Amino acid sequence: MNEVWQRFEEVQDWAIANWPNPEHPLSTSDFVEARKEILALGQARHARPSQSGEPEPEQGGAQYVDVTPSPWP
Repeated sequence: MNEVWQRFEEVQDWAIANWPNPEHPLSTSDFVEARKEILALGQARHARPSQSGEPEPEQGGAQYVDVTPSPWP
């Protein structure tokens, strides 16, 4: 989660520095809703333990688990 937060901050800083409209500049307050979403993702992840008992990605587990059911034949 720390890496996600760090990358978000880097993108936010880049967006503020490179905003093309100097009459209406961006500020960190423009990113409040995005911060809330990122925090909610982190809380949801910690709220539900792994159902299968497999290790999390940072512990060497799978990076992606396909949970979409196969199409009906």
